Amino acid sequence: MDSEGENSVHLNSLVSAADSFSDGDIRRTATSSAVQQTLFLIHSDDPTLKVQAAKEIRRLTKTSQRYRRHFSNAVKPLVDMLRSESFESNEAALLALLNLAVKDEGNKINIIDAGALEPIISFLQSENAILQDHATAALLTLSASPATKPIISASGVFSLLVEIIRHGSSQAKADAVMALSNLSTYQDNLLLILRAQPIPSTVSLLKSCKKSSKTTERCTALIESLMCYEEGRNSLISEDGGVLAVVEVLESGSAQSREHAVGALLTMCQSDRAKYREPILREGVIPGLLELTVQGTVKSRTKAQTLLRLLRDTPYPRSELEPDTLENIVSNLISQIDCEEQSGKAKEMLAEMVQVSMEQSLRHLQQRALVCTPADLSVPSCISKITSK
Repeated sequence: MDSEGENSVHLNSLVSAADSFSDGDIRRTATSSAVQQTLFLIHSDDPTLKVQAAKEIRRLTKTSQRYRRHFSNAVKPLVDMLRSESFESNEAALLALLNLAVKDEGNKINIIDAGALEPIISFLQSENAILQDHATAALLTLSASPATKPIISASGVFSLLVEIIRHGSSQAKADAVMALSNLSTYQDNLLLILRAQPIPSTVSLLKSCKKSSKTTERCTALIESLMCYEEGRNSLISEDGGVLAVVEVLESGSAQSREHAVGALLTMCQSDRAKYREPILREGVIPGLLELTVQGTVKSRTKAQTLLRLLRDTPYPRSELEPDTLENIVSNLISQIDCEEQSGKAKEMLAEMVQVSMEQSLRHLQQRALVCTPADLSVPSCISKITSK
């Protein structure tokens, strides 16, 4: 056979081999090739190639869980890059590790085990705002794992996170309070967090962020947890506008934030009603509580009603002649409010609440103790009675 014929046969065999591969096979081959090449570069001794590889890992793992698994072997060299004196190496490695840790428990544990915590904590104290921001984001992601919380907690990172909430960039502040919130769920951490005095900076952040934001939710969750301790309650009361900030979240936050806010106030009042009743009432909490009894989550509605009972003149049930209905509880509270504007708003809210509630099943509402029954009052007289006060 001549050379032209041989080439033709060889070409045909290549075409046949190519045809035997499906699109999936081609993609898997390309993926494997890209992963192997990048892993080769990240393990090289050339700093420039390592930075290039770290950036590629960051790009590929940004939205792909599959690539996060493929690049688990890159964790150790990336952690080594955190110890470099090069800012470019530090940043590229931090961002790559951050993406590797997202929604991957195995990678979170591997990153901690590889010794990443020490350099990350050092970056929290860096004068370089970019590294501080990236390190805070990395710590937030790593702190989401139950397996890593004990190790992070033992590092004494709480005071550094509080310092970032106080002086960091807007994004770093949000990430730091979320990291503290994550860590607060681990046993005995609340007392350690309290020692770092987080409430003043957390309240300041709460005042500045949107009430519907995730940051607000984490701030109020952290505050609610800290209200279990007298030191935390005293800190909130002592902070200018502290209770008011929580009341404002109760009025206009997300459903989850409002649940945390009413929980924080309820914990305070239950711990020492005589001490905290007046400071809570003074901030105009009644309209928000009334709205929660109708529109809140199941937990919010229950907590709001309990708090309303604690806030009235006497927390104990009344006689059968004066039933312990929501109207009587709130009417009693309204009569004690000095501010005319707050009192008027509370009356309007209660009237609207009764009107809305009567449009629903009376039996259903009786079971949830949201409104009084027809035997207790009629709707027109109830509304007239409230609005005429």
